[in-house]
Amino acid sequence: MSAPRGAQGELRFLDPAVLAHLGTLELKSRAVVEGFLSGLHRSPFKGFSVEFAEYRPYLPGDDLSTIDWKVYARSDRYYVKKFEEETNVECHLLLDISASMAYRSSGVSKLEYGSMLAASLAYLMHRQRDAVGLTTFDDRLATMLPPSARPSHLRAVLVALDTLAVGQRTSMAKPLHLLADAIDKRGLVVVISDLLDEPETVIDGLRHFRFRGSEVIVFHLIDPAERTFPFERAARFRDLELGDELMAVPSAVREQYLGALRETIERYGRELGSAGIDYRLMDTSTPLDFALMSYLSTRGRAR
Repeated sequence: MSAPRGAQGELRFLDPAVLAHLGTLELKSRAVVEGFLSGLHRSPFKGFSVEFAEYRPYLPGDDLSTIDWKVYARSDRYYVKKFEEETNVECHLLLDISASMAYRSSGVSKLEYGSMLAASLAYLMHRQRDAVGLTTFDDRLATMLPPSARPSHLRAVLVALDTLAVGQRTSMAKPLHLLADAIDKRGLVVVISDLLDEPETVIDGLRHFRFRGSEVIVFHLIDPAERTFPFERAARFRDLELGDELMAVPSAVREQYLGALRETIERYGRELGSAGIDYRLMDTSTPLDFALMSYLSTRGRAR
């Protein structure tokens, strides 16, 4: 999904590499969300002020009488009026902190990107008066902050994200199933991970949330080098979680690697989609407004 664009300076400000130098995650998240909202108001809604607590994108099955035709006339997009009972959603942010998330080829690591994304989502959720919670995990549950809409709770979430320590091995099955069983209220679950685990166990764990009635959006983080495998010279590749090393000539393994990656991405997209789960592949050089727009689209169903 393509996100609305603001001024060029705002786009640059949403660049993860630029954001990484802003200081605390509170400053970063505020910059992302305010820049995103400014661009959203400026581009598709010229002359019209949109408050997300009052409007959301039209979804198939919505009553046509709720469409705001004045907004449509200005934006050429369908938005429906939100009623008071629609405005509050319980949101759970699940962030993978396993060792593989520390990888970076340039710019920011997957964990830094994931932290900025989680902080930005938390800040936006708070602006919408949603209750937001944070859980971090590797092969176990690490941080667990239950959802709350209190201002002091948002600060606690941001501080927790700002002080993360890299974990150990990836093993998503147990944490996902434990969390799915623990959530007793329908809401929105946002999973931020590089999904470097057996796809079958990951998909099964994510389906558990849907079985329990929650809407789910998955941000699959990938480093640009992981996506393109640009290496040319013979090199030693090290597994960040197991410590194993392998000497390889990139030209000899590139086609096999890229084919396996493509198959994995296609499988996640196909099987998660069939389970009603939104799957978003996010390169860590991608401006964060794309992720915020994806969240807003999914949030419209979590009510």
